[in-house]
Order: sequence, then structure tokens, then C-alpha cells
Amino acid sequence: METIVKKINRENLKKEDFSEAVAILRSGGLVAFPTETVYGLGGNALDASAAAKIYAAKGRPSDNPLIVHVAYKDSLFELAKEIPDEAWDLAKYFWPGPLTMILKKKDVVPDGTTGGLPTVAVRMPSDAVARMLIAQSGLFIAAPSANASGRPSTTRAEHVYKDLAGRIEMILDGGSATIGLESTILDLSGKKPVILRPGYLSREDLLSVLPNLEYDPAVIARTTQKDIVARAPGMKYRHYAPKGNLTVYEGGRVEVAAAINRAAADKIREGHTCAVLAAEETAAEYVCPIVKSIGARTQEEIIAARLFDVLRSFDDEGVEFIFSESFSDGHLGTAIMNRLLKAAGYQVIHVPDGDGK
Repeated sequence: METIVKKINRENLKKEDFSEAVAILRSGGLVAFPTETVYGLGGNALDASAAAKIYAAKGRPSDNPLIVHVAYKDSLFELAKEIPDEAWDLAKYFWPGPLTMILKKKDVVPDGTTGGLPTVAVRMPSDAVARMLIAQSGLFIAAPSANASGRPSTTRAEHVYKDLAGRIEMILDGGSATIGLESTILDLSGKKPVILRPGYLSREDLLSVLPNLEYDPAVIARTTQKDIVARAPGMKYRHYAPKGNLTVYEGGRVEVAAAINRAAADKIREGHTCAVLAAEETAAEYVCPIVKSIGARTQEEIIAARLFDVLRSFDDEGVEFIFSESFSDGHLGTAIMNRLLKAAGYQVIHVPDGDGK
């Protein structure tokens, strides 16, 4: 299969720009497209065979549910059989945007799209290209991140092509995703709303609508949840991982730098290729031949936007061992660390401070 890459001019969006992609989707094919978070791999959400193609193209486990993308808020009526008042309140304030809500599904949504679950995950993206594609297609579009399963999510069309060329019909190239982290996922199908995946919208952002909102215990467990039912994408399996072995170091600035420098020196003596992922403020403290500054800690939006791109760059350079600082502070700290820890397979080293604590 030849994968067509079509450049989209965001400054002058035209209906005809989407005609070929719409035809592919309506015929049961797959189209990768940009959203404000990451690139998505889209197929007709109400077509079980299209959902199966998404799983096959990604190499994704079929019990890992897909998110259904919609162009209009009222689409909830067609997809969900129970819509609590909180869902409409959330949609009012945060749609379109990087928020996914899980609700009890109607029978029209096939089990192949929901990973066999009685719930459906729904999002209304704010990206103009994504919204126009969905609206022009007249479909609900199931779209997980457009990457090979387990790899870092894709924030540029080039990433998608590298992972999925020959497996999908088309990639709409709309430039770089602006946020770089997937949407926040809220489960509204139970007695109490919970966050199943942290994202660009933090718990603090959502408290104005849901004052008692908490994280699901699995989110903060810091361990791969292989024995649970994956109620949302990213809960059960290792995700976002580069090819090299990634370890996260937590602790004081000086102690972490010293520990990483020792570990990197050991691997270099053994003949391995190593790299360090660091903040702009501390990048100069490392002696490793490859040091990637991901951004200043005071600009965490930049760190979030660059995370997957930098993780992919280590693969391009053949890095075997990656040593990363922790990025747990700030408004986006929980979401950034969620992705980083999953990429590391929860390999974390806690470095004692100077007093040995």
C-alpha cells in the first residue's frame, strides 16, 4: 500500500483539500491527521472493520480502547446512552479542546472501537484541520495516536510516515502539533468521576466543574498495570517508549547530575551509546556526548510539546541508554511524568540528597 502525504495549508483551508481523505474514510480506510495534542490515526468509529484496521496498522492490543473524535457537542446524544449533567458542563468550558470523556455507550458504537467495553471515549478537538476533516466526512472518527504501538506519539507528519508508511492510505500534514501531550481522560461512567489519564488539562483546571475530582489509583501507581482492564488508552501497556533503555532520575539537582554522569560513564566504558535528557538550566552539567535540552523548567508547555520529538530523536542517533531528569513540578508535571515514566517502563532511580536522605 502506498501512503499518500498531503500538505494542508492552515492559512487557507478549503473543502476540496479534504475530499480524498473523506473518500478514504467513508470507504473504510485510514487517514492520519493533526490535532492540537498529537497526530491521530483515524477511521470510521461506527465501522468495526475500520477499527480493526487501526489496531492492525498500529500493532495495538485490541483491548486498548480508541477515542472517538467528533465535530459537534451534540454528537454525544448519538454515541452515549447516559450523559450526566457534568458532561455538558465540561463540554461547555473545555470543548473543543484536549479533554476526553468516557460515558456509557449506545449500541451503535461497536465493541471493536471500545476494546469490548460498555463505554465510549469521546473528544471534540480544537484543531481546525481535525474539525474540518470530521465535519466534512460526516462520520465519527476513532483516532488513537498515529504511531506504532508502544512508540512515542507523533507530533509531526514525518513521525507518522516513519512509523506507518505502507500501512495506511493517507497522512494529512498540518505541521507540528501545538500541545504535544495527549488529551486528559475523565471517566464519567461510574458513581464518581475520575481522571484515567492526565493531560494538558490538569486536575486543577477541572476542579471548577468537578470539585471532588481525583486521579484513578492506577494513574499514580507508578507501575505497569498489566492485570487491569484498560478503561482508557494508555492505562495497561508500556507506551511512548524509545528504542533505547530509558531511566528517570529523581532528586536534587546536584545529586541527580552526579548520579547520571556516573551511570553514563559506566555505559560509555562498556562501549554503549548514551544520552541525557535534561532541562535547559542543567544541560551543561552533563558530560555525556549526547545531551538534549528539552526546555526551561519555567516553560513547561515547551517541555510538553517537545517530549515525544526528543524521545524519537534518540532513535535517529542510535542511542542505547538514555538517562533523564525528572519533570514532576508545575502545572503540567503530572502529565509529563506520566508519559516519561511509561516510556521508561517505570525505571526510576531516587537519588539521595547530600545528607544521604
